[in-house]
Amino acid sequence: MANVTAQQVKSLRDRTSAGMNDCRQALLEADGNEDAAVEIIQKKGLAKAAKKAGAIAAEGTIHSYIHSGRIGVLAEVNCQTDFVARAEEFRSFVDEVGLQIASSAPLFVRREEVPQAEQDKQLVIFRGQLEEEEAKTGKKRPEAAVAKILEGKLDKWFSEVCLDEQELVTREDKATVKAVAEALTAKIGEKISVRRFVRFELGEGIEKKVADLAADVAEQLRGA
Repeated sequence: MANVTAQQVKSLRDRTSAGMNDCRQALLEADGNEDAAVEIIQKKGLAKAAKKAGAIAAEGTIHSYIHSGRIGVLAEVNCQTDFVARAEEFRSFVDEVGLQIASSAPLFVRREEVPQAEQDKQLVIFRGQLEEEEAKTGKKRPEAAVAKILEGKLDKWFSEVCLDEQELVTREDKATVKAVAEALTAKIGEKISVRRFVRFELGEGIEKKVADLAADVAEQLRGA
């Protein structure tokens, strides 16, 4: 069994916010491997969070974030009591969520909200890409292999368009929004979740007029 040092325990605690004893036990289970210990802590955290999965989270906050006057975000993040809604850790997570939405422009909160029509549309696009690739190489894939590739591409697309599955831009450990929410749920003891959001970008949806200088000059000469 590995000899776990106090520095290792502190490092793991800084990364996971888990208790000292939990961190030490995780490191012992992982034979001193910190990355493996992080996974152990996360799994235990998820188990604790699962107990809160069915809880009703109707408190929380509506958070607003404006970036450079060009991007605006409104996000509803829920917890179970107004006491937790005022807690620093909760507010910090809410701030991260606002910044994430502004910077990564998700389309949905979670994959269960993605309409089947949108999924089917993406599958058509991905299949078209594979067919084009096969036409160029002259190599035809077995249908089972195609199905597996399409599944992987769809999973990757979910991770790009679903907020819960995006890696937080504020974190270096590549933790997803959902993983951080579940870890916070386990730590605080209340269900924490993002319910909904809207994102606005200046000029979005407006067809901008493209100036054609040569045409303008010609028009003026005709008028003269």
